[in-house]
Amino acid sequence: MADAISTKNIWPYYSSSNTSTAAKSGNTLGKDDFLKILIAQLKNQDPMDPLKDQDFIAQMAQFSSVEQLTNMAGEMKLLRQSAGLNPELIDKKVTWEETDSTGAAVSKSGIVSSLSMKDGVQYVRVNGQDIDVSRLTLVEKAGS
Repeated sequence: MADAISTKNIWPYYSSSNTSTAAKSGNTLGKDDFLKILIAQLKNQDPMDPLKDQDFIAQMAQFSSVEQLTNMAGEMKLLRQSAGLNPELIDKKVTWEETDSTGAAVSKSGIVSSLSMKDGVQYVRVNGQDIDVSRLTLVEKAGS
């Protein structure tokens, strides 16, 4: 009879080099990564001690939460972008914040002369400078 092999891959037992490499990567995990981890966990679980029903249900609920948060983030991005494509922004006074050479936040404002989109990001042109629409903090009538 073959010797029993344990495959208890629980977080505290991972190699410290693996965890430090993962922490340094800077990438965030998406819903596809979460699902791949769950599938790998199910494939590699110990047949003598399988994942309990409540643990599996909890992980599926977490996956559902990750998916919904991803969807919400996408919708919020679309909402911010839809404000930028509004042609009524032209000739409006907009305010945004930039950081100066000392790292302090400086409020700037100007009149929008045009709208543009580059690489999926929307910009307003103010005084020859393109400002990302997501950085706008105030939009008001030009005479205000």
